[in-house]
Amino acid sequence: MLRRIYSVYSLSLFALIFILMLPLFVLLIRTDKRHPLVYVLHRIWAWLYYTCSFIPIKRIYSKKLDFSKQYIFCSNHFSYLDIPAIGINKVRPIFVGKSSLGKIPLFGYMYRNIHITLDRKNLMSKYNALGKCAKELDEGRNLVIFPEGGISSKKPPKMAKFKDGAFRLAIEKQVPIVPVTIPYNWILLPDDGKLLLHRHKNLIVFHDPINTKGMRLDEVESLKKKVFEIIADELELRN
Repeated sequence: MLRRIYSVYSLSLFALIFILMLPLFVLLIRTDKRHPLVYVLHRIWAWLYYTCSFIPIKRIYSKKLDFSKQYIFCSNHFSYLDIPAIGINKVRPIFVGKSSLGKIPLFGYMYRNIHITLDRKNLMSKYNALGKCAKELDEGRNLVIFPEGGISSKKPPKMAKFKDGAFRLAIEKQVPIVPVTIPYNWILLPDDGKLLLHRHKNLIVFHDPINTKGMRLDEVESLKKKVFEIIADELELRN
C-alpha cells in the first residue's frame, strides 16, 4: 500500500511539474524550438522530479568527455525513467523515441515538436526519422538514441540486441559515440505495466567517447558490438 501511494505521488508529481512548465515549452516551440532554454527546462523538470520524489541520483562522467563537442549518446533502455535520468545531466540532446510518446496528451505536443519520433514498424517513418537525425547532426546538435529500439529487454539488466541506426549515423557523420549506462532504473520503475515505483538509488554513467573518424560503414557491426560490451560490462558490475 505504501509503495502504491508513493507511486501515485511520484507519477502525479512528474505530470504536475510538466503542466506548470508547459506554457514555457509552448512559447519556445512557437518561437525557436532549438533555443538553449529548451534544454534548461528539460534539466529543471528532471531535477525537480528526482528531488521531490526523494530519489538520489549520482552522475559519473568520463574525464575524456567535452560537453562543448558533439556526440551521439547511446544508452541501455529498461524504464521510462531513463529519459529524465539523461535529461538531468549536462547533455543538451535531441531524443529519438517511439511515436507513441508523441500521442500522450500535453506531453506529446512537447515531445513530437522538440524531439524526433518514429514508428519502428513503419519503414517510411524510420527513413524519415533517420533523415531528421542526420539534419540535426549536420547542424551540430547532440542525439540520444536507445539502440535497443525502445524498452525491448525481457530480462533486465540483460539488454536486447542493438539496432544499426545510431552506429550507421555515427559513421556517416563521423560523430563520436558515448556509451551510457543506467543500471538501476529497471528496479526503480520496472516495465511491467504496473507503474509501481521502488525506492532505490539511481546512477548514470557516461563512458569514454568512441571516435568514429575514418571509420567506414562496413565497421557498423564492430562499433555496435563495442558499445554493447561497454554498457553490458557496466551493468554486470553494478547489478
